[in-house]
Amino acid sequence: MSYCPSYLDLFKTGKFNEIKRNLNSRLSNCDLCNNFCYINRNNEKGNCFSGIKPIVSSYCIHFGEESVLVGDKDINTERGVGNIFFGNCNLKCVYCQNYQISQNPLNEELYESSESNLADIIIELQSKNVNSIGFVSPTHFIPQIISSLEIAIDKGFNIPLIYNTNTYDSLEVIKIIDGIIDIYLPDLKYYKNINSLLYSNAKNYFEIAKKNIIEMYNQVGSELIIEDGVLKRGMIIRHLILPNEIAGSYEILKFISELDNNITISLMAQYYPAHNANKYPLISRCIEESEYDKVLDIIDKFGLENGYIQEFESNKYYQPNFFNRNNPFTN
Repeated sequence: MSYCPSYLDLFKTGKFNEIKRNLNSRLSNCDLCNNFCYINRNNEKGNCFSGIKPIVSSYCIHFGEESVLVGDKDINTERGVGNIFFGNCNLKCVYCQNYQISQNPLNEELYESSESNLADIIIELQSKNVNSIGFVSPTHFIPQIISSLEIAIDKGFNIPLIYNTNTYDSLEVIKIIDGIIDIYLPDLKYYKNINSLLYSNAKNYFEIAKKNIIEMYNQVGSELIIEDGVLKRGMIIRHLILPNEIAGSYEILKFISELDNNITISLMAQYYPAHNANKYPLISRCIEESEYDKVLDIIDKFGLENGYIQEFESNKYYQPNFFNRNNPFTN
């Protein structure tokens, strides 16, 4: 029997609509992310510089995600992910590779969308036979996303959903969307608060992200449900190696192994000094091969055997250009 997303059952029972109403009510005193600005986003913009309308900066079929998301060419399931990139991230990473849309919207009014239009995008991507729909930086637009999904499901949407997040979410919101998300794709960026504050303007990042990841784990576990080489349900934790041990890779990988060393990780080596990184000496260069090898040794030490490891040279290949809105990953 093929995988059936659990959000379809929530939709049939009316629970989906309850979740939608709950999330939309939070916009009037916004607590969707851990910045907790409590601004009424129905009338003004929150600390994320976003109001009531979702900002869809780009959407495309993406083949640069982990292979289990992209699919298997040998059995004709290499169909990619239908990624939808939202503008105005709730973090302010000084080295963000997506800075053109995360912190400097190209033309915010142009990219503002309605829930109906977002639903049409979701249906359009499904019609192109993608393996799943990926919401990239969805945290501050989750009420609008859920409202759009309700419209899309009514029109026949029925493939897995990916929640691709920086993990600076409200824990309560992650609990609310239990059963809607099939695949969690959280980042685990920093261990030390001093670094998360300096480089991403995020207080207590690790403690917050840790709680969110534990909740995601409680929802989907460590086992990946895979059909025909394609992930249908589960969690993959991403960790980006930063220069000079800024990320705290040892402590982060230790935490993951203690939670469950069967968890799938995705170790990323694609860092390069984008955006304003050159203003910060400790992150003003790419990682060195010795730093890369050291993190591989840590993975072995903690027995983390499930996952994906980017090649050391990956920084040469993952440099998106969102001025090319239709395909930002084509150089």
